Amino acid sequence: MGEIRNQKAAVVEEVRDRIASTEALVLTEYRGLDVPALAELREALRAAGGEYKVYKNTLVRLAVHELDLDLEELLVGPTALAFVAEKPDGTKGDAAAVAKALKDFAKDNDSLVVKGGLLDGELLSPAQIESLAKLPPREVLLAQIAGALAAPLQKFAGLLNALPQNMAYALKALLDERAAGAPVEEAEEAPVEEAPVEEVEEAPVEEVEEVEEAPVEEAPVEEVEEAPVEEAEEAEEAPAEEIEEIEIEEATAEESEES
Repeated sequence: MGEIRNQKAAVVEEVRDRIASTEALVLTEYRGLDVPALAELREALRAAGGEYKVYKNTLVRLAVHELDLDLEELLVGPTALAFVAEKPDGTKGDAAAVAKALKDFAKDNDSLVVKGGLLDGELLSPAQIESLAKLPPREVLLAQIAGALAAPLQKFAGLLNALPQNMAYALKALLDERAAGAPVEEAEEAPVEEAPVEEVEEAPVEEVEEVEEAPVEEAPVEEVEEAPVEEAEEAEEAPAEEIEEIEIEEATAEESEES
């Protein structure tokens, strides 16, 4: 009894350590798979960097309970665990490759059922594991990421290499332009400083305003126009008085003749 208990304790410890250290874990039901089919599945998973192990559900429950993982509802019926391990060449496997190997095997073997799993300690549903299987392998993802990062870095490196050359060309062009255009700039700037345009334009304007205002004050228009009018009225009234005197003289002459 003591030896059996020790064996069970060793299995629980093994399962606990494997679950705690693996990148991903997929729980499957293998009911209906015979020995050759299980051997084929193990070989496919080994090539993808995975390992397929069958444990008693009671021992796995003890292990997940110690890790405080909510997997007990999946530990019903014949259950096998697919861990992410190493590939035959010693490189590390990845979760996407293991999930894809299980998905490809299940296409031809309906007896294999994916029940759920873990990815970096997070629970996965069967649908999420299927989505994980559609991702490219780790090597392809790393190559894509490296390519995406390398393109901007290469462009940036090219800009850094071109910067000193462009700066040298710009400085040389600036020096050549200064050397060729220095006399012209001095000749154009000197007259502007000696006789500003604003002062020349403002002085005549003030003088003109003074000239225009002076005649208006000395000879208002109203006085000039009124003077001739009064003289004209006097000129028109004078002949009327003379005519009356002539008429009186004529009347007196006529009276003298009658008498």
